Amino acid sequence: MPDQALTGPPLRVLVADDNPVVRAGLTALLGGHPDIEVVAAAADGAEALKATAHLTPDVVLLDVRMPGTDGLTALPELARMAPVMMLTYSREPEVVAEALRRGASGYLVHGEFTAAELITAVRDVRDVRHGGRPTVPDSLGVSHEPSELASHLQPSVAQSSKAQPLYAAGLHRRAPNRPDFGLSSREVEVMDLIAAGMNNRQIAATCFITEKTVKNHINRIFAKLHSSSRSEAIAHWLGTAHEGWPR
Repeated sequence: MPDQALTGPPLRVLVADDNPVVRAGLTALLGGHPDIEVVAAAADGAEALKATAHLTPDVVLLDVRMPGTDGLTALPELARMAPVMMLTYSREPEVVAEALRRGASGYLVHGEFTAAELITAVRDVRDVRHGGRPTVPDSLGVSHEPSELASHLQPSVAQSSKAQPLYAAGLHRRAPNRPDFGLSSREVEVMDLIAAGMNNRQIAATCFITEKTVKNHINRIFAKLHSSSRSEAIAHWLGTAHEGWPR
């Protein structure tokens, strides 16, 4: 049976983010699927409003913090024209609550989803306008019922700040109090993705960086972990290395 996602016209998406690397990464990631077409990319809320009014996309991916007209300011008017998925680095409870209150059909946080989960969320967000539930990951702890949102959102999101990222769900986590081996915050992110079983292409898509940059990070990670392979690096990272291996 053919994939239902491929039986109709492509899903038309508009990407709004002030970071050109993020815009290019999202455009490449989404545009690589035959049932999705990125019709425009905007650098701020004002550009997103103008492009949405002109192109009528099926879904708008919208960052929260942008210069000029930010995402939350543009959101109410955008939401009247198309379903809006907030795709941002901000997971503050008040920001999530305000975005949903202003009409966002979904909310995802960079670094807490895989490429496949993003694609699924973009496809599903259209259903929100037809009685579906907002596309918000369980890790944010958000009630999907509007009447319950105000009373449940803030405490649950605050608690969810310690939740395991979606890309590592169900996988072994690092042992408590393990050292970070001097890795930078980006190297920690890449190493967590390696431990989650992702290949270089998947890591690049998740972090919105090139595969060459991923390889550079991995070379530095291996040097700091005194490892010569992914499996050895993972063993050190998760605290399961053999005693005979260098520390």
